[in-house]
Amino acid sequence: MTTRSMTLSRPAPLTASPLALETRSVPSPGEGELLLRVAACGVCRTDLQICEGDIEARTLPIVPGHQIVGHLEAIGPGADGWKVGQRAGIGWLASTCGACAFCLGGRENLCPQARFTGWDRDGGYATHAVVRGDFAFHLPDGFDDLAVAPLLCGGIIGYRSLKRSGIRPGGVLGLYGFGASALLTIQVALHWGCRVFVSTRSASERARALALGAAWAGGYDEAPPAPLDASITFAPSGDVVVSALRATARGGTVAINAIHLDRIPSFSYDLLWLERNLVSVANYTRDDAREFLALAAEIPVRTATDVFPLEEANEALARLKRGEINGAAVLRSGEL
Repeated sequence: MTTRSMTLSRPAPLTASPLALETRSVPSPGEGELLLRVAACGVCRTDLQICEGDIEARTLPIVPGHQIVGHLEAIGPGADGWKVGQRAGIGWLASTCGACAFCLGGRENLCPQARFTGWDRDGGYATHAVVRGDFAFHLPDGFDDLAVAPLLCGGIIGYRSLKRSGIRPGGVLGLYGFGASALLTIQVALHWGCRVFVSTRSASERARALALGAAWAGGYDEAPPAPLDASITFAPSGDVVVSALRATARGGTVAINAIHLDRIPSFSYDLLWLERNLVSVANYTRDDAREFLALAAEIPVRTATDVFPLEEANEALARLKRGEINGAAVLRSGEL
């Protein structure tokens, strides 16, 4: 039996179509691993940055993709808690050492030995994927495969960003950038009774934010109508971080939701003074993922997807880069 994958052998501009279709034998799951037949895999800006070389590749060749929804075809020895035929979700975090101070202290997202799906080990731009069973997630009912895929990165990391921002129920929250992750994050914030202000350069994204319940939407250079208790930046631009700091009230926090960010320009210390906080958001813990997936089912969180066949992964990434995706891009790898 064979598997098909869109594989990155060498980073290159998307105009060069860096992903190539490959066919090879289906891998077998090892100790503690699961073999999934992939049904859907979300397309993330991190995939784009790896393919184009903005984020340095750690393993080549590599199959990108870390928002994987699949159905179990085989279970390796020691992979407890799973049955053939079950649906499973796979996210960015592929493994940790389990023994360092970070892992033992509830901060496995900071483990120095952490490995990541689609960066260190093959991901979900394929018809099959092998993953560690203890890093796979049982998925809630009520979401089909295409709808649940975007939750496994943008949703989970957006949820961690909310936690890192320190926003409290009923607080005033600013969202800077309004792509796939922010579309999910705003739904959690509104569920918590927050008043949400959205800043983005896109007129269509501003309209969508208002339609979803944002109290205000404007451009990056516009001041929100009230000081922010906390803010999250999604745009991979350092200028946007400064805009968020400028709008955040004393004692508030700006959480940067990005794995890659261009240079933050110099700014007056007055923007940071009065105990404002500037924090990064790095990866997630499995507890974050489980909490968010349960919350997403409770709300319930709704997703919007643009669906592409697996073989059109280069086109999906190109449209993501051009800002032409209506919500989240998802690759369909098989019958749903």
